[in-house]
Amino acid sequence: MPIWTGKTLDRALPRGESLIASTGLAVALVLIACLGGAGGWMIVQHREAARADLVSDLESQARVVARSAEGFLRLENPTGLRQLLVEAAATHGLVRCRVVRADGVIVADGIVPRVAVRRSGEARVSEGEASPEGAIALESAMSMPDGSAGRLEVARRAEYPAWARWESLTGVCVAGVVGMGATWGLYRRLRRQVRGMSAIREALLAMDRGEGSSAALTVAPTFGREAARWNALLEERSRLRMQAREERPREATGAREEGPSELAQACEALWLGLVVIDPELTCRYANSAAGVFLGVRREELIGSRLGQHVRDAAFLTALEALRTGTLKRRATVEWQRPSPEGKESSGPTVLRLTIRPVRRDDAHAAIVVVEDVTQQRVADAARNAFVAQATHELRTPLTNIRLYVEQAIEAGEGETAVRANALNVINQESRRLERLVGDMLSVSEIEAGAMKLHADDVRLDALFEELQGDYRQQAEEKGLGLRFVMPPKVPVIRGDRDKLAMALHNLIGNALKYTPRGGSVEVRVVEESGELRVEVSDTGIGIKPEESELVFERFYRAQDERVRQITGTGLGLALAREVARLHGGDVTLRSQLNQGSTFTLTVPAMSEAA
Repeated sequence: MPIWTGKTLDRALPRGESLIASTGLAVALVLIACLGGAGGWMIVQHREAARADLVSDLESQARVVARSAEGFLRLENPTGLRQLLVEAAATHGLVRCRVVRADGVIVADGIVPRVAVRRSGEARVSEGEASPEGAIALESAMSMPDGSAGRLEVARRAEYPAWARWESLTGVCVAGVVGMGATWGLYRRLRRQVRGMSAIREALLAMDRGEGSSAALTVAPTFGREAARWNALLEERSRLRMQAREERPREATGAREEGPSELAQACEALWLGLVVIDPELTCRYANSAAGVFLGVRREELIGSRLGQHVRDAAFLTALEALRTGTLKRRATVEWQRPSPEGKESSGPTVLRLTIRPVRRDDAHAAIVVVEDVTQQRVADAARNAFVAQATHELRTPLTNIRLYVEQAIEAGEGETAVRANALNVINQESRRLERLVGDMLSVSEIEAGAMKLHADDVRLDALFEELQGDYRQQAEEKGLGLRFVMPPKVPVIRGDRDKLAMALHNLIGNALKYTPRGGSVEVRVVEESGELRVEVSDTGIGIKPEESELVFERFYRAQDERVRQITGTGLGLALAREVARLHGGDVTLRSQLNQGSTFTLTVPAMSEAA
């Protein structure tokens, strides 16, 4: 069974009834208890008075019968004595009427007629014989004919008139009804006066239990003036709390009149997004960077819930933990914000949102810092892809070197042609491996800002002859046409030969790599207007116009399924452009998808080279 307590009664009663209802219930219970006690006391007193009357009447009857019995005993008339006792018992409704000698011998009995002395013996009163149940028993002393003492024993049932009991109960009930009616009238009067205070008391108890909503604490205006004044106090409390919430972000961001400009301007100048939220998770302040990162106007962001703009499950969970007070430390969440409509090609933006609770005034308020880490994540992914591709690129020449070394060893000195071919392949693969390692070292130098040129005279005729020898066999194996178009006189320029060779190797190697079988690659060298221009043209797969600049980014590879099937590090074009710019030139691109591409490397041609 449920255990009823004061709180249970408060919840079961209508609002405003708990205080007066409990008091009225207590008064009603006390009144009922008093009426019940009074009725019981009246019945007991009536029974006692009736019993006293019965005892007095029985004593009178016993004395009369005892005197008459003494006369029959002196006349030695036992029959008359028994007849006297029988008539007395019948007349007065006795349940016992007998004459007993001092030794306990029954002389005569008016209830069960007996003889005083029988042939088989004498009838005696048994020791401890009790009176009939519910009867009043008396003894009246009398003298026996022989001068001994005797007694008359009489008993009569105690019967009380039923009308007296019902009459008492009726009186008690009438008094109870009158008392309850008066109590109910008093309760109704007090209820109208105390109901408002009772409702306010219930609201205070709810506030003590943690209820803070003004709507839940409001009292109906029909409860009186007290209720109206209480509601006014609640409205004032809500206004002050809202004003305090608005003041806290202003104090945190320097928006108050005491000195708002410097701190506000500093927050506005931050390259990071800054949002201040209150305990209700509503944005109270946001700088312009936050609006840009979240893709919403700053004016629309302030005053709205932050969860409406950041649709991320982990971030919403952190906000809920902040609202409930379970977030004790800062929490960091990365969210991929979808691209705006019409800009799907740019890909999602990766934002890092850091939530840090503010502990000074309100443990549930917080500052949210928004950072754009898209480029970091792209660089991480590209670097991971580079490591995988570089590992594959390094494994290929090493495998070829190992295989041709074994072939040369097995051929021995007798097969000079086989050994010569093997040594040639080993030489090519070693130089290829050297270029790969050089690319990696060059990337490290670029990232550290330590790449420098070791300028000297560069004989371009020897350089291009070397390039032609390096790539002729690769072009033949793939079924491609490779042609070098050189001017009659190739100038000698001043620059870093190794880095220029690396740039040209990357341009020609890419052209051969991304040109399908049956295509062609042409390397044209032109000297014009004091600059040397090297054009590397192919009939390969081409590059999309929107990716014409992205391909020069480190670790970037074109988003084409045909490109994904070809191994590469994504460093060649970035290194080629960096080398050209260090020499005072550049690398540019002209391309049409599925028709081919032309990469042009330009460097100054210095006539004063030795």
